[in-house]
Amino acid sequence: MIFNPERITNREKLILAGMYLSKFDSTGLEWLGFQSFAEAYNVIGYALGSQPASIKNYRDEFDPLFPNHRKGWHKRPIRDNRLKVFEEYKSLAPELFTGLIKSFMGYDENISSEVQETEERDEGPSGFAKRLITGLAAEQYFESVQPKLPEFHGYALENTTRLGCGYDFRLTTSNENDFLAIEVKGLREQTGSISLTPREHEAAAGMRDRFYLFVVKNFQKSPNHEIFLNPLEGAVHFTRKERTIVQVSWLARV
Repeated sequence: MIFNPERITNREKLILAGMYLSKFDSTGLEWLGFQSFAEAYNVIGYALGSQPASIKNYRDEFDPLFPNHRKGWHKRPIRDNRLKVFEEYKSLAPELFTGLIKSFMGYDENISSEVQETEERDEGPSGFAKRLITGLAAEQYFESVQPKLPEFHGYALENTTRLGCGYDFRLTTSNENDFLAIEVKGLREQTGSISLTPREHEAAAGMRDRFYLFVVKNFQKSPNHEIFLNPLEGAVHFTRKERTIVQVSWLARV
């Protein structure tokens, strides 16, 4: 059976994530690379543009249908749309179900394995969780809180993550030439290491007081954030690190 993630609604993706965590329990956490249910709720919830509690609620709804140690919401019948999802996906093989959940966040294991650096490949399943924390989940967290932040009040938001311009978001006013650049990073714990690519470092150096580093911390428990204006000349100290990567390919004449 082949499922096209693009034809699955976002609500169904959230429901399926809850069903997956209910069905496979702690083993499912391990397959996805999460260290706890709280971390899975936070990361998957934000990555799918929702609240972490929604993932937990969907898991609780499915708990009475699976042989885990939780009772879940056993005092009320499961809702029709959840039951429909359950019937359609209940027989999906574990590896296919895991791949489906990962695909919701744009993760292709085959492509990823070709471009990851060696030390990232060595992380195994945790690489998926790490990529979400440092990428999509942190970016979606920023989008969810941006309208409430005084530093960015009155600015319109443009997602530039796929444009290769050295920052993730462009904040503009009526004057398009007067914009702010936001680079978002995510951390599993309250403290940790972050890195800038050469393009990001160049953008930060060139834009100075119009460049913000937005760091989302503590996805493993309760996400919060810290904002750094002009990070190269502020409280963050970056050290240059060079690395040589050997890429192997196989050629043939036909």
